[in-house]
Amino acid sequence: MAQVHVYQGGATTASSHSFSDEEKAAFTDYINNSLGHDADLKGKLPIPLHDLSLFAAVNDGILLCKLINFAVPGTLDERVLNKKALNAFKMAENQNLCINSAKAIGCNVINMGAQDLIEGKPHLVLGLVWQIIRIGLFSKINLVNHPELYRLLEPGETVDALLKLPPDQILLRWVNYHLKNAGHPKKINNFAGDIKDSEAYTVLLNQLNPQKCDLKPLAESDLSKRADLMLQRADKIDCRKFVSPKDITTGNAKLNLAFVANLFNTCPGLAPVEYTPVEETREEKTFRNWMNSLGVDPFVNNLYTDLRDGIVLIQLFKAVCPGIVDDKRVNWHPDKALSPQMKKLENCNYAVELGKQLKFSVVGIGGSDILEGNKTLTLSVVYQLMRFHLLLILEKLGGGKKIQDADIIQWANQQVSSAGKSTSMKDFKDASLKNGLFLIDLVDAVRPGAVDYSLVEKGDGEDKYTLNAKYAVSAARKIGATIFALPEDITEVKNKMIMTFVASVMVVALGGNH
Repeated sequence: MAQVHVYQGGATTASSHSFSDEEKAAFTDYINNSLGHDADLKGKLPIPLHDLSLFAAVNDGILLCKLINFAVPGTLDERVLNKKALNAFKMAENQNLCINSAKAIGCNVINMGAQDLIEGKPHLVLGLVWQIIRIGLFSKINLVNHPELYRLLEPGETVDALLKLPPDQILLRWVNYHLKNAGHPKKINNFAGDIKDSEAYTVLLNQLNPQKCDLKPLAESDLSKRADLMLQRADKIDCRKFVSPKDITTGNAKLNLAFVANLFNTCPGLAPVEYTPVEETREEKTFRNWMNSLGVDPFVNNLYTDLRDGIVLIQLFKAVCPGIVDDKRVNWHPDKALSPQMKKLENCNYAVELGKQLKFSVVGIGGSDILEGNKTLTLSVVYQLMRFHLLLILEKLGGGKKIQDADIIQWANQQVSSAGKSTSMKDFKDASLKNGLFLIDLVDAVRPGAVDYSLVEKGDGEDKYTLNAKYAVSAARKIGATIFALPEDITEVKNKMIMTFVASVMVVALGGNH
């Protein structure tokens, strides 16, 4: 049985939370192996696996920020990290950077604050660490990074159907593909009860590397010993990660999923194919991460296929405008209905109706467009939701006054000018914004001293613009702004994303957070 640690503490002194010691040890080991080479973590790593050291090690924010960058390289500009002479304020800045960068890659950090991480609250730390690790492990399990996944198509199945599958389902299919090729009669349906006997794992490893991974573990009748023998083979191909023999025999689904994901990323064992998939655009990824940061369920892996039943869109309306959704009008489980497509269409029609109530521009958009995965029209609804969310926050902080783009532009210019800086912008399409200087000045105007101007590039050149854009994004997150814009959005002057950047900094200036 898994060992669960219960501790007191949380929002109230009466609350209690629990966490799995096995998961803590597995995540700690992964951190040690992944970040052990980092000079900035020399005094922290390796972290002991079997005590509570992990929760103290994350207190200054540096380790968690490094883990985010390991999972999704380039997410944050490490130049903005506070690394020396750390006090409570500088640690809080690092944790703000961590939380807002985690949001930007799709982590759900609702009800989590910098102080929670500084105090090392175990259930929050482990919850965040797992989300970061999972996103990193899953980020490459798709047709763009692995076109050879095309081989997992079943007879008569379309590529679109494969694209709809979440990563955990793709991994199940991958395991079963190799089991079938081995002539093995067993098929697994989960990473819990179906893998407890290590049989599927032993056969899978043998398929991936028959020279180093033989089938001898199957001769062992004791399941714990068999799991250990199997993991010894996994170690030979550098894939002994996340699970102990006990995690296998008890069927810890979370850790076994991580084990298989890492195994796939290390040696997929699929022959190449001639197939060129359509890659997710930057804009699509940004909106998808925004939705996931709000805790929608299911997790959105594909912006269009995962929105077709209307459920996620309706959840977003509930999140950004509490009270607007009439739950009685929602078909929360359309696939269980006699006419699933009809119920999904009803949901999509209701989502468009909600957009009309909020005065979105939905002329020419019908529920059928969402149901069919129309890219342009789906993107339009999602962007308007994101924009409405930001403007509603600003409206509340501003005492109920309606906020227009012109108000945000005027406010930003006044902030920068009042701070004695010379940059300015005409609008969100102003070509001069591409060098990042105005946005950097805005961050420093809102939080004097937040910017280290020795790190800011002067003069022209795409490389300089990119460095400044990266710095602007991370500096804004560090002062508490939730920034989903990417550096490329700044250098290419994508007006919609620049608007969200400036509005998010305005939220911080007005004393709010998202």
